[in-house]
Amino acid sequence: MGLVLVPPIVILSLLFSLSSFFVHGGVPTTLDGPFKPVTIPLDKSFRGNAVDLPDTDPLVQRTVEGFEPEQISVSLSASHDSVWISWITVAPNRKVDSVVLQESTLTLGDFQIGDNIEPLDPSTVSSIVQYGRYGRSMSHQAVGYSLVYSQLYPFEGLQNYTSGIIHHVRLTGLKPNTLYQYQCGDPSSSAMSEVHYFRTMPASGPKSYPSRIAVVGDLGLTYNTTSTVNHMISNHPDLILLVGDVSYANLYLTNGTGADCYSCSFSNTPIHETYQPRWDYWGRYMQPLISNVPIMVVEGNHEIEQQAENKTFVAYSSRFAFPSEESGSSSTFYYSFNAGGIHFIMLGAYISYSKSGDQYKWLESDLASVDREVTPWLVATWHPPWYSTYKAHYREAECMRVEMEDLLYQYGVDIVFNGHVHAYERSNRVYNYKLDPCGPVYITVGDGGNREKMAITHADEPGNCPEPSTTPDSFMGGFCAFNFTSGPAAGKFCWDRQPDYSAFRESSFGHGILE
Repeated sequence: MGLVLVPPIVILSLLFSLSSFFVHGGVPTTLDGPFKPVTIPLDKSFRGNAVDLPDTDPLVQRTVEGFEPEQISVSLSASHDSVWISWITVAPNRKVDSVVLQESTLTLGDFQIGDNIEPLDPSTVSSIVQYGRYGRSMSHQAVGYSLVYSQLYPFEGLQNYTSGIIHHVRLTGLKPNTLYQYQCGDPSSSAMSEVHYFRTMPASGPKSYPSRIAVVGDLGLTYNTTSTVNHMISNHPDLILLVGDVSYANLYLTNGTGADCYSCSFSNTPIHETYQPRWDYWGRYMQPLISNVPIMVVEGNHEIEQQAENKTFVAYSSRFAFPSEESGSSSTFYYSFNAGGIHFIMLGAYISYSKSGDQYKWLESDLASVDREVTPWLVATWHPPWYSTYKAHYREAECMRVEMEDLLYQYGVDIVFNGHVHAYERSNRVYNYKLDPCGPVYITVGDGGNREKMAITHADEPGNCPEPSTTPDSFMGGFCAFNFTSGPAAGKFCWDRQPDYSAFRESSFGHGILE
């Protein structure tokens, strides 16, 4: 198996082999490395149209009627025999046939935004999935739970938001590598969804893998996003990894005014605002894909979304189902799961990662429990990259690297996927900035099409090395990025050429395919 980055316009090089054999056709594997660093010159024709879809676009508008489910998605549990089904509805006693404007509150389908919002009561509607193997009756039924969340601002003039009723139902006892059909909703309200389908992951084993896994980061909801998603659909993935930065709702004010750069356009706002309906638009747009193909998400910086009482990440933690409990985690920020012979570890960069913290202790326990005879491949994912040579976010997550890199190296992690930097980059096997045949390959797939545009400049180019004090992320905290002490860049903060650990880099948008 191998990993291919697939921008909408061009297919880039194959990255990684998940078998003991070379891929036919002369495609190199890491056994041929380390590779000499390659930079693909910027091709401006690849920039596409990174403009957000407006709320009037039919792709983001509500198309269901009454209390029927929408924004339906599938996600995996920790093993092949279980999945989660998620969706959003309104309450049975709520009118949804028209747009209503009352007391400065806008009711649009399944959410409310304005001054006088009234959260829905989740207990008024059931969370039920009826399912069965494809070609047979949907005679099985599972019951889950529901919730609503609010995005509240303690400042006059900012509009508050409350969601529709979000449902999460876990299906268990499933057969491996089997096609299932399902409907979700509340049968008592005659409001079930159309029939959707999903295929379970293969059983874990050294010769058992999903055929194709799509990897994408920093997706957003632009015309470039639609190009990426259309290409993703054409590649028929069995699973999608979204490595942070989902809807980009936080590039908007609460009145729906957006910008490519929030801090540039809205520098005087008392709090970093968001326009939460963008989450609903994203869920509607993505449903045709993720109602049939499982999606696994990890948080990015655009999911922080600070609100009243210093709450953060509320939309992210509410809208998606995570196998946290099934994998021994107490948090939506970090969890693990198996997909055939691959053990995936999803880590949180925006929560404590110190050696004394809960996440580190969980990670240590999870890694120790992995049986490499059953899941030979160990893949880790988090949002901001440790090994990126672009000026944007250069060495931003250095403190996380200092805390966790030794542990990942000790347990032989094979591949790391990141986003955050809006470009593509693949490393050679690396550990502590040095080429190491036992280190992971780090792959940044950081531009699925979002409106912030692509990263272009490299830190090793003349005049582009950032001032060290400007590099830490304010939310992550800490300062750990010092000058290099050895190697070609000794005494410097940046290399003066493409670093040896950087095998390939290109400013382009798209997604990757692991196969």
